[in-house]
Amino acid sequence: MTPTLGIIGWIVIGGLAGWIGSKIMGRDASMGLLANIVVGIIGGLLGGWLLSLFGVDVAGGGLFFSFLTCLLGAVVLLWLVNAMAGRSR
Repeated sequence: MTPTLGIIGWIVIGGLAGWIGSKIMGRDASMGLLANIVVGIIGGLLGGWLLSLFGVDVAGGGLFFSFLTCLLGAVVLLWLVNAMAGRSR
């Protein structure tokens, strides 16, 4: 995610990405609003790092690309948490 989104943008996009990521991974019932926001924001950082490893310019992608980056990172983060907890699917 680009820093130009501001804190409100991080919270909104992170919350949406975390919520959709938790739906995809089947964890929505065990997560609340704050957990979804945290997972989405950390997922944005993780997704940005992963995409940069493949040479993708994540800084200039825009709002929709930032959301997709957060969603990718949130799904990867939740998958890792599931795997570490012994509940991988």
